[in-house]
Amino acid sequence: MPDFPSRRNFLTHSLQAITTASATALLAQGQSIGAARPIGSTGANKIKIGQMGVGHAHAKGKLEALRQSSEYEVVGVVEPNEELRQDALKSDTYQDIRWMTQEELLNVPGLQVAAIETSVPDLLDTAQICVDAGLHIHLDKPAGRSLSKFKKVLETADRQSRTVQMGYMYRYNPGVRLLKKLLAKGWLGDPFEIEAVMSKVLSRYKRRLWSEHPGGTMFELGCHLIDLAVGLLGPPQQVTPIHQHAARKDDPLLDNMLTVCTWPRAIGTLKSSGLEVEGFARRHFTLCGTEGTVLIQPMDNPSVRLALSKPRGHYQTEYQRIDFEPYQRYVDDLADLAQIVRGEKESDYTIVHDLAVQKVVLQACGLPL
Repeated sequence: MPDFPSRRNFLTHSLQAITTASATALLAQGQSIGAARPIGSTGANKIKIGQMGVGHAHAKGKLEALRQSSEYEVVGVVEPNEELRQDALKSDTYQDIRWMTQEELLNVPGLQVAAIETSVPDLLDTAQICVDAGLHIHLDKPAGRSLSKFKKVLETADRQSRTVQMGYMYRYNPGVRLLKKLLAKGWLGDPFEIEAVMSKVLSRYKRRLWSEHPGGTMFELGCHLIDLAVGLLGPPQQVTPIHQHAARKDDPLLDNMLTVCTWPRAIGTLKSSGLEVEGFARRHFTLCGTEGTVLIQPMDNPSVRLALSKPRGHYQTEYQRIDFEPYQRYVDDLADLAQIVRGEKESDYTIVHDLAVQKVVLQACGLPL
């Protein structure tokens, strides 16, 4: 493996770089930053959860996964925007849902979790309201445009022993899990390259909506790749963004984006566009190490191509294909969150990681820290 710092040193260094003094003090006291502390088992009772907003691109899919889950009871949905609410009602997912005001939802007896699925500009303000109310939250991505606001959300939740689960949908992807396992075993050797693409063809509506973000497609799509890259190799030493408006459109959307990340002995190229025909099918994430290469493609229904320098376990040397059972977004994320809320485990992702990811997202989008 590369000469990355130990976990303790990495956490300390990262906190010095991107967190506030209060978070550093928590680490110095030996507390597990960002990890949910046990709050007592609820036994067979379902976890009461409400959804804040329907404006996020993931809102419908998230609610569908929640309603299908045996872990949760969806008590209601908040959406003050009448146009967004009426548009949501065109989907079967929102049928028979109780629509509430924000105040009504926050006062539901026994409410434990809020899923923050507002439009991106409203994510952090809504998240702060919910953590101030003592709730665990699932916060969809990306975590807004203000690193300081995001820090405050995370620290408020941590002080109340609540967790903030980010909505990066590939964290629990079976291809990604296999990659992490192989890397941890040392079977891939020293990683020296990450190459990843996440693109699609954007509708006129989405182009107009995403034009509001200086980072364009890197802000909305590429953030998923950044989350994976930072999770595998830690925060990069340098982030170099390359922005382009490539479409012959009259909007200002940055729709052809590249971010180059560098680590002590590795380089990553993360690409995202809003122009690629059949972009979903070509979404991929590749990690090359001195002893092996893993290619995950496509990302949303993952299949892995693996090549190793020598046989490892039941894997051979030449490229081999590894398929998985059909994979549904969000299901594993929400199941993991249920375990955290019930105090059965701690979060796999710390404040340190989530802040490091958001810092790189902002750098990749040319936004101030």
